[in-house]
Amino acid sequence: MSIRVLFLGEIVGRPGIQTVKDALKSLRQDKNIDLVIANAEGATGGFGLGRAHSMQLLKLGIDVITGGEKIYYKKDMVDFIAKNPSILRPANYPPQNPGRGLRYLTIGEQKVCVINMLGNADFPRTHLSNAFSLAQILVDKALEEGAIAILQFHASPTAEKLSMGYMLDGKAAAVIGTHTKVLSADARILPKGTAYISDNGRCGSQISVGGFAADTEIEKRITQIPVRSLECWDGLALVGVLVDISDEGKATSIETVNVPVETEKEK
Repeated sequence: MSIRVLFLGEIVGRPGIQTVKDALKSLRQDKNIDLVIANAEGATGGFGLGRAHSMQLLKLGIDVITGGEKIYYKKDMVDFIAKNPSILRPANYPPQNPGRGLRYLTIGEQKVCVINMLGNADFPRTHLSNAFSLAQILVDKALEEGAIAILQFHASPTAEKLSMGYMLDGKAAAVIGTHTKVLSADARILPKGTAYISDNGRCGSQISVGGFAADTEIEKRITQIPVRSLECWDGLALVGVLVDISDEGKATSIETVNVPVETEKEK
């Protein structure tokens, strides 16, 4: 039995949530998707994930929510993440931190392990354990337990993501990059059977600066005065990648997904 996994790009603000609300259910049915994984650390105003928004996204059909360096930005998530196994912090945070960095699921008769990891470069507010060393340990353990291993890698440099992809090639069924919120053009199957993309984009406004209104982001660059980023509702789309995985834990296909959503504001 093969499985089909949809990896949604980072959900940015209310516009991103709206794309999930409008497009995910029909896409899941039309494409016979077995598992939906989404980065949602920007779902609450673009900076962090609140408890209410996490519950809404799970009800809308997302099976596993991942976060990166902003996972603890909302105070109510610090407590809630420890109670909900469907929300993953990066596994390389200190072990005593609230929440967990991986989840085992069963799809049909197939055991799947979803692992979330944060990169070590370009995150000045975090100083986490080595993502590569821990990824090897967790993927090997998943394979020993007869599970298909999937890694979501929230990292900044392309070289760091590619290094992770090639290190786990043939072990992890997929290594999917997040964080930069721009769909990259390198979706492919690596030589030993691992599906890879450097970044699976964002859900929300595509005519924007990372999901935010361009005028405000330009003003911040020019003046260096911090102002609040504004959610943008222009050119909404549900974006990500769709991966087919064989019984042997090898990826057989990877394709990008871009579903336009026609709405001007939150319904």
